[in-house]
Amino acid sequence: MYTVGVRDHIMVAHSLKGVQFGPAQRLHGATYTVSVEVEREELSPLGQVVETSALRDSLRAVLAEIDYRNLDEHPAFEGKRSTPELIARYIHRELGRKLPVSAGSALTITLNESPLVWVRYRAPLRGASVMPTELA
Repeated sequence: MYTVGVRDHIMVAHSLKGVQFGPAQRLHGATYTVSVEVEREELSPLGQVVETSALRDSLRAVLAEIDYRNLDEHPAFEGKRSTPELIARYIHRELGRKLPVSAGSALTITLNESPLVWVRYRAPLRGASVMPTELA
C-alpha cells in the first residue's frame, strides 16, 4: 500500500449536549490539527497516489466550510453532536467527493485535539459516507 498525506488545522466552536460531556455541554472552542492520508495499492500512470497540491487544496476547501464556524449552527451537524469523531467523518465524506482518485483507495482523517488525544476515521473512497441522523 502506498500512502500520501497532508496536514492543516481548523478552529471551531461547538457544544456537546448531554450530561456525559460535562462542561463541554457549554459553547466552547476547539482547535484541531487535521491530517489526511490517501492509500492505494497501485500508483497512477504518473507514478503517484494523488497529486499532493490537489490533496492540500481540496482539504483546505473542505475545512474552509467549518473553520471559524459554530458547528451547532452548521447544516451538516443539525440534530447531531459535533464530536471530533463526527467531524472527522464529515471531512472524510466531503473530501472524498473532491479527490481525483480511483475507487478502492482508502482515506484516513485524523483530528488531533492535543499532543495526547486524537480521533481517526478511515474508510474506502466510494462516494459519500452517511452521517448519523439522530442526536441520541
